[in-house]
Amino acid sequence: MKKFAPLLALLLAAIALSACGGSDDTTGATEAAPSGASKEAEETGGSKEAEGGTAGSASTVDIEADPSGGLSYTTDSASAKAGKVTVDFTNTSPVPHDVTIENEGGETLAQTEVLAEGSDTATANLKPGTYTFYCSVPGHREAGMEGTLTVK
Repeated sequence: MKKFAPLLALLLAAIALSACGGSDDTTGATEAAPSGASKEAEETGGSKEAEGGTAGSASTVDIEADPSGGLSYTTDSASAKAGKVTVDFTNTSPVPHDVTIENEGGETLAQTEVLAEGSDTATANLKPGTYTFYCSVPGHREAGMEGTLTVK
């Protein structure tokens, strides 16, 4: 019976911890709106249309860091529909990276967290046009870790 009590306590603690954990879809997401748009129109939950985006439209772009740890993404181009655009970023390497989206004026519109061996999302309301995505870790963009996001 003495061996059973610690096991039971461990089991109850595990159940309590798992019950406390929850899913929060906005954790780690970065809100941003194009230049000239209201900051309220940013990211998840942003309901305003930004700079010609279509209210209600949404698309997702998957961007992955080089799994071998190189300073690159697995693609250097992506496309999305105008409106709410969510970037799903995955980095399976131990080298920290992120994805930052900027407009033609160099203004940051959305950014994931810098992370290694994980994933994160960032969302922005984007109008049709050409945007740049890049890694903001010092030296990574300069080494070529960037690409083009075309929004139609």
